[in-house]
Amino acid sequence: MGIALIIGFLALFILGFPVVYSILIPSIGYVLIEGFPSGLLAQRITYALDSFPLVAVPIFIFVGNIMNLAGVTERIFRFADTLVGRVPGGLAQVNIFSSLIFSGMSGAALADVGGLGKIEIEAMRKRGFAAPFSAAVTASSAVVGPIFPPSIPLIVYGSVTSVSIVQLLIAGIVPALICIALLMATAAVLALRGNMPRAERRPTLGEVLSALLPALPALLAPVLMIAGMMSGLFTPTEAAAVTAGYVLLVSGVVYRELTWAHLWNAMLVTLRSTSAILIIVAAASLFGWILAVEQIPQEFAGWILQISKDPLVLLLIANLIFFAVGMFLDSTTATLLVVPVIAPPMVLAGVDPVHLGIVAIFNLMIGLLTPPMGLSLYLISSIARISLRQLLWALIPFYVPLLTTLAIITFASDLVLWLPGMLR
Repeated sequence: MGIALIIGFLALFILGFPVVYSILIPSIGYVLIEGFPSGLLAQRITYALDSFPLVAVPIFIFVGNIMNLAGVTERIFRFADTLVGRVPGGLAQVNIFSSLIFSGMSGAALADVGGLGKIEIEAMRKRGFAAPFSAAVTASSAVVGPIFPPSIPLIVYGSVTSVSIVQLLIAGIVPALICIALLMATAAVLALRGNMPRAERRPTLGEVLSALLPALPALLAPVLMIAGMMSGLFTPTEAAAVTAGYVLLVSGVVYRELTWAHLWNAMLVTLRSTSAILIIVAAASLFGWILAVEQIPQEFAGWILQISKDPLVLLLIANLIFFAVGMFLDSTTATLLVVPVIAPPMVLAGVDPVHLGIVAIFNLMIGLLTPPMGLSLYLISSIARISLRQLLWALIPFYVPLLTTLAIITFASDLVLWLPGMLR
């Protein structure tokens, strides 16, 4: 019956049903056919949402929305432009560097694309960069957001696997920095080969300081959050609340750009985004419970451990599975449906669950840039007003640093586990 459930999900998904219906319809059918009490449906769905770590999800979404509306993103962009605008690639480097800073407050790739993306692409166009290249840089750099703290996908992963969310968030710092460095190197090579524009001279110390001072309050937000979690002062959920309070204070008191209209719009967008995420969490919880009843994870564990018990071989298999799944499902759905099945045999074979979490989430984020689903592709092509074909062609060089980063974090587990090891 478990196989029939999976086939039902795949059939509905291929037919074009929304993901949540593709999950819920077979699940409800299973419960009714197997004679379980109908009250079980409500019980399993509400149980999934009764999670303290998941409270951080709407808070971080709210923080990203406030920054987009209250002018924080523009100050971050101006500071990054002053600091690295002279580096080969000019605004392309600014784009990548800004994504790292912004991701330290929003925690989501699509928030980066929708927030800084519009500013970056328009600015690059005005400086003479081609629209497809500008869009490709924006899309590829947004992949960093979900592995650099705060990270909504890592919070979801931690809630599913019962792994320490603090360790997951801290573990994402080094991989994010590696990815940013490789993306900047790629942009520099492409810029030099294409003779792309950059700032005419290096900034003076005074210019750097004048750009830093307005951006400094915003830049301190991720520092406050990471330091608080590493010192044990607060949990990730508490860190989200502290960050939200700090951003509200900065936007309303320091920058004086936050209005009641901004607050209202941010809350509405947060409500819609959170509902879209949590309804999938609830539906996937019921689906996962049914898979557990049918012992699908145990059967998968036995099958995959027959292939190999070498952790590296299993990580390669997991990467292939996540990459394939990420091409069709968004990261939240993929994490909720696939991770509970894949994680147990990996951990049994000796793969650290924190390491697996970083590999899985980064791999699924690359899925945002791969057709046919590729949510970032459609959003970016819409913002840049270019065709999907133009964007994919411009993205080809940027797949190299992304896949190289994935290979590094897959095989060099010590790099991933170095910082969280300090907390153990």
